[in-house]
Amino acid sequence: MIYTPILATLGYVMSPVGARVLMVHRNKRDGDQHLGKYNGLGGKLHDDEDIIACMKREVREEAGIECTRMVLRGTISWPGFGKGGEHWFGFVFRIDAFEGEPSHDNHEGTLEWVEVDRILDLPLWEGDRHFLPLVFSNDPRQFHGVMPYQDGRPLSWSYSFV
Repeated sequence: MIYTPILATLGYVMSPVGARVLMVHRNKRDGDQHLGKYNGLGGKLHDDEDIIACMKREVREEAGIECTRMVLRGTISWPGFGKGGEHWFGFVFRIDAFEGEPSHDNHEGTLEWVEVDRILDLPLWEGDRHFLPLVFSNDPRQFHGVMPYQDGRPLSWSYSFV
């Protein structure tokens, strides 16, 4: 079967000293499949942009800041993740430098600075707990993983390093 996922970016904006990460608390839209959860910033790739342009646009739209230094930490294939069972494929970035002052909120929710060592204490997607340690790890290798979903829950998680 041909795999035709929705392509997206997911970024984690770090504070200037790297101890905190900017998260969106998805608390504004009724019917949001992410309602109540904390997430990084990002969204769907447009047909006229590459993944770098997409990540920069999404951070600009969602936080009002300009990315000046980003690192691709890895990719994740999420078969069945979408509300209707759609497949998603995400390019996961850590944003190490930016210009501007982040907004306090956006159309999805409240933006909050969270201590990196407390991120797993937040209400997150269950699957995020598997890959977030890799995003914030000092290991410079990229990870590339697969996390199939069914009924809003991950079925498994596997990954490789480059």
